[in-house]
Amino acid sequence: MLDQTIRQTILTLRNAGHGTRAIAKALNISRGAVKTVLADGRAPPPPMERAEKAESHRDEVLALYAECKGNLVRVHEELAARGLVTLSYPALTAFCRKHGIGHEPAKPAGKYYFEPGQEMQHDTSPHDADIGGALRRVQTASLVLCYSHRLFFQFYPRFTRFECKVFLHEGAQYHDGTCEYCMVDNTHVIVLSGTGETMVPVPEMEAFAGRLNFGFIAHEKGDANRSALVERPFHHIENNFLAGRKFTDFADANRQAREWCDKVNAKFRRNLSASPNELYATERPAMRRLPLWLPEVYQLHQRIVDLEGYIHVDGHIYSVPYQLIGKSVEVRETKDQIRVFVGPREVAVHNKVIATIKQRRTLVEHRPPRGQQAVHIAPLPEERELAAAGAPFADYAVTLKKRVGLRWPVALRRLAQMRRDYPAAPLAAAIEAATHYGLYDLDRLERMILRNIATGYFIVPVEDDDPDQEPSDEG
Repeated sequence: MLDQTIRQTILTLRNAGHGTRAIAKALNISRGAVKTVLADGRAPPPPMERAEKAESHRDEVLALYAECKGNLVRVHEELAARGLVTLSYPALTAFCRKHGIGHEPAKPAGKYYFEPGQEMQHDTSPHDADIGGALRRVQTASLVLCYSHRLFFQFYPRFTRFECKVFLHEGAQYHDGTCEYCMVDNTHVIVLSGTGETMVPVPEMEAFAGRLNFGFIAHEKGDANRSALVERPFHHIENNFLAGRKFTDFADANRQAREWCDKVNAKFRRNLSASPNELYATERPAMRRLPLWLPEVYQLHQRIVDLEGYIHVDGHIYSVPYQLIGKSVEVRETKDQIRVFVGPREVAVHNKVIATIKQRRTLVEHRPPRGQQAVHIAPLPEERELAAAGAPFADYAVTLKKRVGLRWPVALRRLAQMRRDYPAAPLAAAIEAATHYGLYDLDRLERMILRNIATGYFIVPVEDDDPDQEPSDEG
């Protein structure tokens, strides 16, 4: 069949006064073909009218398609078994494609263009990695520069806001700068409310991004292609980097991940016509510079040293100098360390334990020297205050200290505060009753005190009749 261009040329030449023989010779086609086009008189080719074997059985095909849950192989088998129509499987699939049965038309793929330093993209994905001789689920965090496609990723046992800040801090240092915006999905780790253009970041994360000189934006819900530059490398990480590799711990995995990023970023890519590092050399002058000094990212905890001279962080136990038993300390949890402070002074540093099994870490310098008698620990001020108050406070405080276990300093502080806040008589009566019944739950003790106060201090007196009022004449 002649295409539309040839047909239009035939009609144009005929309108110019040329004969059939001249047109056929000029276009190197038969005179019959020229006569057919001239008889039709239209440039577009006529539609091909050809009956389809499955056309008369369209309703049966639709019913079987729903019954077989969209499996065209089963549809073809059922049609053959019922003897409704004899057609090949390719003919059936062609019929279904033509009539839109189980086939949606392909949507055009979009492409985004970015200027140097305009945007970077961040996302996470779960993977299984062999760490410490066991296969465990890890969270892979990735950061990609959109213009140069330069990649950086790390592994974490979980991904909270603390891990997010640690990763973005390291990613900004790896790329030696940040872009104007960081595209994220609508994750609760960063997003406080809204989606897409209406997204409002968590104030904590917004302030952290301001420290690194960039801002957060989010793609619209359902528009995953908007962050495709950071989504695509996850398949490469899972099927290339993690394939066949084993790691001793997370530090080893992240060290090898950084080395792999250096290798991949230096590799030539055909779709870029350059390597990411070569494009990064062009992008770097347009990126935002990091501050002269970046403070270390840490998570703050307040702990009281237990009677054994340890503190508990994230289910693991770390030693501190035994002289701090019963005292409050500040714990700064960084990516790799547990740092303990008393006021402005650092008193202990431990390598952070990242494991699901509870572990205890003890440093030799935190224990008393062998053969040395245990150092007498001075009682707390609240303990001395309660002992000096006499009965029933002193006896109740001694028993309370034994009953509550390692958190006795907190209990004694609360009991001493009750003594300062409440009247002495209702407090003493409540403590005597609690001692009698063996109650050492301070919440219940406080309710007993409040009950005594309510009955003894807040009774509204009944007003007598006015003595100056004349008696009534009634009766």
